[in-house]
Amino acid sequence: MTAEQREKALSQQQVLGGRIEEAILEVSSLGELELLKFLANTYRTRFVSSEKLAKAQIDRETLDKVPRKLAEQCTAFPVTYDAPSSTLSVVMADPDDTNVLRQVQLAAKVKHVKAIVGRPLAVKAAIAKNYAGDIHAFARLDRAAHAQLTNMMDVFERNLVSEESMAVALAEESPHERTLTQKQLENGGSADNHALSDASYRETLKVLVSLIESARSDLRGHSAHVARLMTQMGERIGVGVAQLAAFAIAGMLHDLGKMGDHHVTALNVGISGTQRTRAEQCYNAPCRLFEAVKLPEEAVAALEFMYERYGGDGLPGQQSGKDIPLGARLLAIADTYADLTRNPKNPFSKTLEPAEACSVLERYAPSIFDPNLVELFKHTVTGASLKARLLANRHMALVVDLDPEETTVLELRMIEQGFEVRVARSVESALKHLKGGDVDIVVSELDLGSRDGFGLLEEARQQTWGKQLPWVIMTRRTTRQDADRAFSLGADDYVTKPVSADLLVTKLKQIMERRGRAGSARGVSGSLQEMGLPDIIQVLWHGRKSGSLKIHAPEGSGEIHFVEGQIYNALFGRKRGTDAFYTMVALQSGEFAVDPSFVAPQRVIEESPEGLLLEGMRRLDESASEQA
Repeated sequence: MTAEQREKALSQQQVLGGRIEEAILEVSSLGELELLKFLANTYRTRFVSSEKLAKAQIDRETLDKVPRKLAEQCTAFPVTYDAPSSTLSVVMADPDDTNVLRQVQLAAKVKHVKAIVGRPLAVKAAIAKNYAGDIHAFARLDRAAHAQLTNMMDVFERNLVSEESMAVALAEESPHERTLTQKQLENGGSADNHALSDASYRETLKVLVSLIESARSDLRGHSAHVARLMTQMGERIGVGVAQLAAFAIAGMLHDLGKMGDHHVTALNVGISGTQRTRAEQCYNAPCRLFEAVKLPEEAVAALEFMYERYGGDGLPGQQSGKDIPLGARLLAIADTYADLTRNPKNPFSKTLEPAEACSVLERYAPSIFDPNLVELFKHTVTGASLKARLLANRHMALVVDLDPEETTVLELRMIEQGFEVRVARSVESALKHLKGGDVDIVVSELDLGSRDGFGLLEEARQQTWGKQLPWVIMTRRTTRQDADRAFSLGADDYVTKPVSADLLVTKLKQIMERRGRAGSARGVSGSLQEMGLPDIIQVLWHGRKSGSLKIHAPEGSGEIHFVEGQIYNALFGRKRGTDAFYTMVALQSGEFAVDPSFVAPQRVIEESPEGLLLEGMRRLDESASEQA
């Protein structure tokens, strides 16, 4: 495939949308088998051609492993099932998408899922043919390819694609400009189908970077993994759509121009003089390579400063602490974590478990990494925050602040210490929460945009629900006049930023104790993908919790009753007692909700939670053996 063909494929994919693989097949001399062989080598898996997919006869048992809706949603088609090893093989366009593989594994209730790479349109055609009985699906694939080629040629004839380099072409001022406009940013980052946040553009980056990474077996799929971690963290913190897209782009591009014998991460640079010398030569390579492309400012900042050290003396040595852009601090953590958990050539010469990798991040915070973001990252990737929520009898706290980063760190610490937390980004939003009447304490900034925190406090004190409501001011204002005014309005405390989250939470708990407000039991809900049902049961058992654990899964709905950690009863469909419990333990997908106000009417199950879980696991293993 020539450079000119690559440029045309990329440009046409941007103009027409769709998958980059289809564009590559249409504008180059590269055949389907050659492309699939290359992708199979890149993803370290096998491939299947469109011709073989069209002729394949898949038995109903295998098809039923993956529901049609999930197959269509994930573009994943089941082809074989090996019962002895409980392994399902599926053909996918993105065989490195661990999220899709996990969904398929949960839905199919199998131990292993093997991904085989296939042409995207062929996978969709196979799903239509085998699930919906569409015998013309593959014929339409050929017509669609022909129509796409005709459309492409029409576009080329209208001279919408120049002969310039890929970077220059992407940087052109045109209706397909790849930057977010100021108006779009003001509207919260929304953009049209051709903006940087567009999924098809990020998909293009993913394919192109994967092609580059294919030369390094230890780094295949690394950048896509980092981009997913960046997106996950950005969503957890609550950044805007445009900033979230910028973080993902930085994750995809951060290693371009840095290929060497060892992966250059913030950790490696921080502990190795040799790696620091290497980084000094290449740290700004991604920004140089994409200089002609109008990347978002947040993406550029993340790429440029990802090797700065939180404690100072990093690269390029211009910033430290929170002066380092948020995206750069997140990228340093995500890149290092991905390297520790997936690259056997990391400083420990072996891949680490998630908890071990998080311990390494903690060890080098705050010298290299932002300690608050490390802790937030740890809770995000290990599910610790959900466990804390399950165990807590909590006060309802309302945090009113415009800064998503600071409030997220504070929220995390408050959850750990027994608070339920809601966050408001404006006075109007805060009042809406307060009028609901279930807020136990307020932590508010003074600088809240068009209206300040004093006005919010004054309005609250005039209402019945707010006359005695505990209130703490947490602000960057340091004048005596502001503090005096806060106390005159009835504030319980006045603290100035930056403040230790642990210290602030201690103050909040002391205020609640002085006010004589007992912690109230509140419900917790979540997904079984966040934490498996056996783990949830163990948390409630060891935490001696009472209430009802309600389950809503594709297989049906049920509930388990707890009293002081002991399981009193279980219901699932028409089943009751231990039969219902053993059925639910096998569930792998669905939603759960804990209602702590529920009181079990009677005890039907006498077995201990430990005995029930052991028997449930034994039955699962026995069932798997019988299927084999």
